[in-house]
Amino acid sequence: MKFTVMLSTDEDGWILAEVPTLPGCLSQGRTREEALGNIRDAIKGWIHVRLMREQGNLEIKADNGAVEKLEIEV
Repeated sequence: MKFTVMLSTDEDGWILAEVPTLPGCLSQGRTREEALGNIRDAIKGWIHVRLMREQGNLEIKADNGAVEKLEIEV
């Protein structure tokens, strides 16, 4: 699979990487190469979570054991 990755540089010099077609899929790195490696991992994770959600197999866990599911009307 191929994805378009948008790269930009923040005020501290970090390279930011974002995949516009995968909402919330972003990463960063100190170098272009590191940012691209990190975004590859982020893409794989994004796809994995999406598939888990679609199959109903996603279990949300928190390190402190405190997970709260709420329905909020907006």
